[in-house]
Amino acid sequence: MSRVCSVNPTTLPSRTDDVDAIVTAWHRERPDLDLAPLHVLSRVTRLARRLDQARREAFAGLGLEIWEFDVLSALRRTGAPYRLSPGQLLDATLVTSGTMTNRVDRLSERGLVRRLPSPRDRRGVLVELTPAGAQCVDGALAALLEQERAILAVLSPHDQEQLADALRTLHTALG
Repeated sequence: MSRVCSVNPTTLPSRTDDVDAIVTAWHRERPDLDLAPLHVLSRVTRLARRLDQARREAFAGLGLEIWEFDVLSALRRTGAPYRLSPGQLLDATLVTSGTMTNRVDRLSERGLVRRLPSPRDRRGVLVELTPAGAQCVDGALAALLEQERAILAVLSPHDQEQLADALRTLHTALG
């Protein structure tokens, strides 16, 4: 039987959201289940969707897609000379090799990255951030941080730190 999630409409917190309504409906239909995970993970899922939208908005003025930012920022974070192998980019962005090839092709066409021969392996390549790519990703990061600060403004610095710690614990547990 549900402990944390024995949601009774008369005991809902003073501020409710759509997840509270979903959990209440599930509790009505399936009172035999412990619905506690829905309180956290449904909110995380819904927040992720809203955060993706906020990222799209932050990048729209720069003509940048989220996936483009992911690749460019992976390169930018490496430090000069801003180069990674395709395999390292796969690890940094969690996509398949076919997807990465397509992404590098598209970013190369836009002049944001270039392919260079690997000095260690004649068959290998490195992907390098161009100066235009660095300028683009730096502007995108500034726009993203402005957007994310506005989103987090409803939480105190202490609450932000606690949330970051809790999410870090969950994230590391999932690998």
